[in-house]
Amino acid sequence: MKFFTLCRHYLFLFLLFNTILFAQEDRTEQLLESRLEVININTLEREVIFRTNNHIEAPNWSRDGNFLIYNSKGSLYKLILGEKQPQQIPTGFAERINNDHGISPDGNTLVISDQTETGTSLMYTLPIEGGTPKKITPIGPSYWHGWSPDGTTLTYCAERNGNYDIYSIPVDGGEEIRLTTAEGLDDGPDYTPDGSTIYFNSERTGTMQIWRMDAKGENQEQLTYDAYNDWFAHPSPDGKLLVFISFNTDVPSGLHPPNKEVKLRLMDLETKEIKTLANLFGGQGTINVPSWSPDSKKLAFVSYKLN
Repeated sequence: MKFFTLCRHYLFLFLLFNTILFAQEDRTEQLLESRLEVININTLEREVIFRTNNHIEAPNWSRDGNFLIYNSKGSLYKLILGEKQPQQIPTGFAERINNDHGISPDGNTLVISDQTETGTSLMYTLPIEGGTPKKITPIGPSYWHGWSPDGTTLTYCAERNGNYDIYSIPVDGGEEIRLTTAEGLDDGPDYTPDGSTIYFNSERTGTMQIWRMDAKGENQEQLTYDAYNDWFAHPSPDGKLLVFISFNTDVPSGLHPPNKEVKLRLMDLETKEIKTLANLFGGQGTINVPSWSPDSKKLAFVSYKLN
């Protein structure tokens, strides 16, 4: 009898815990405000150009500097700078687009990572104005992060045989090439403006740090050695600077969760000096993809606020 009473007691506590947990998650979802911001990297002045109670993520800055593209609730949206209302971009069957998307060097094509077809993330391309997606990676999960400056190659993070590594593939599809082989997570690859180098983040040393390598995967070199967990390094269009997001040590190295106090930090690639651009509430969705202005003077990102 005592055994069954004890079982009922633990079952009650389990159900109570889950009720509280789900209630907190619902409350967080209801009270979260998304802010699409632009920061001047010289003055550190921040401007909120769009805010919404919908969850938005990962802005891309257009090649002509006139608009931003972000994702929300499985769709893509275009916000013309100076206008107040975004426009949804038609993406055909793709209705589960995540925050790994970008714009081609010539500004005419989008790449998306979408889960609609198989339930796992695959990469597709489509016209910048929208249209029917063309599949690039037949297997997943595959998460896009970089487009070579000559427009011929995509680089991405993919899980194959239980390990997440960096890969590249021709933009029209074909055989993928594995660029990293270290145990643990390698993620967030992005090309330098001359196409010679790929920056990425790796936890191979026990914490998540910024690395770089030749475009074909050779000469892998660690760049950051601090106490933070550093993610998603993006070189500026002029090749002089590197922006990335840093999580505190309370976040495990292999995770980049939402709703955390994080830093946007900037590295001078000549001196290797690092400075903090902004402290903000964000993380996942803040700066997953390239979001530099074409003139390398500003950066777009998403911050969040719990009202």
